Amino acid sequence: MSSMDHPRQAARRDRPSPLQDRRFHGHAIQAVVLLALLGGIGWLAANLAINLDRRGLDISFRFLLTPTGYDINQTPIPYDSRDTHLRAALVGAVNTVIVAVLACATATVLGVVAGVLRLSGNWIVARLMAVYVEMFRNIPVLIWIIIVFTVIANLLPAPGAFRGEDAARALFGVIPVTNRGVYLPWPSLAGGASAWSWAIVGAVLAASVAAALGLRGWAGRRQAATGLRPRTWPAAVALLVLPISLALWALGLSWDVPVLQGFNFAGGMHLRNSLLALWIALSIYSGAFIAENVRAGILAVDRGQTEAAAALGLRPRRVMALVVLPQALRIVVPPLISAYLNITKNTSLAIAVGYLDITGTLGGITLNQTGRALECVLLLMLFYLAASLAISAVMNLYDRSIAIVDR
Repeated sequence: MSSMDHPRQAARRDRPSPLQDRRFHGHAIQAVVLLALLGGIGWLAANLAINLDRRGLDISFRFLLTPTGYDINQTPIPYDSRDTHLRAALVGAVNTVIVAVLACATATVLGVVAGVLRLSGNWIVARLMAVYVEMFRNIPVLIWIIIVFTVIANLLPAPGAFRGEDAARALFGVIPVTNRGVYLPWPSLAGGASAWSWAIVGAVLAASVAAALGLRGWAGRRQAATGLRPRTWPAAVALLVLPISLALWALGLSWDVPVLQGFNFAGGMHLRNSLLALWIALSIYSGAFIAENVRAGILAVDRGQTEAAAALGLRPRRVMALVVLPQALRIVVPPLISAYLNITKNTSLAIAVGYLDITGTLGGITLNQTGRALECVLLLMLFYLAASLAISAVMNLYDRSIAIVDR
């Protein structure tokens, strides 16, 4: 029995004491830092409570349920001045999401195109893209927002310029581009756009996208099994177009076309010049950063991959689309997340051109009317934190889906 216990006793003697264990040191340091951080937060909270009590103030969010008394120029959801501050904040949040999504999509396209063209063999094209990147990313985005807004407001024609015979100046004959913004035809369903009608349209669209993605997955599995990829793009286009077209036709789709009435257009959807300025400026500014990320990702792909694809007879465009970009994407996506986060946070500059996003509504007019600065700032921080975490989560899922799987 003693002979069996001897190795265990020797192991206990050889085991270092907790004060000599590196893992213990690491855990102890982390615990001390955590306690210090919690203590600092507690001290700040206590100090805040004492100062608020001395001034007869308290933290309350009841002001969100009081009427606003102000109008918002861009209202993607129903709103009037009799609604609550909570409703106004929601309108501002939707406005923020709209311009962030539009800018992220456009900046991605601009960035990919500019990043690829910077490596073009054509000297003029490569130099022009270099000028674009260096000029736009080295000037603050606020200046570009003001420049674009000034150009739109001063160089584009007024709505009255589309009167009578000059109506043909509209883009495609139905899209007036004016110094007050762009007026687009907007779909309208028979009997009004009820929630159920749009719910049906959304369900059909989601099913079409799911079917197209399923077809793409089947083609990928077929290629992995046989080495040949079936031609699926005609079927994918049909799946995306035909079901939604039939659903809209069955629901009585018509188009609400903007018509000049007096000194302005009525009908359709109005994209205000403030929205356009913010969208364009954020797109071209962030696209310059994305272009550099794309260029770095392409240069990181081994040159042998390109040479092997060319040896198989693939043309340069096919080599870029099928060989280089898919591999570069794994390098581009992580910095692309940061670009999307910066776009979302830079939408807070919208107030410079009069676009009422959540910073302009909750952090601007509502804050000034109610005097609840602490509460408004806390809600603003919570909104941008939630938006940033949501973008990071979605993009990280996509990043993991395209990562190389070790076998």
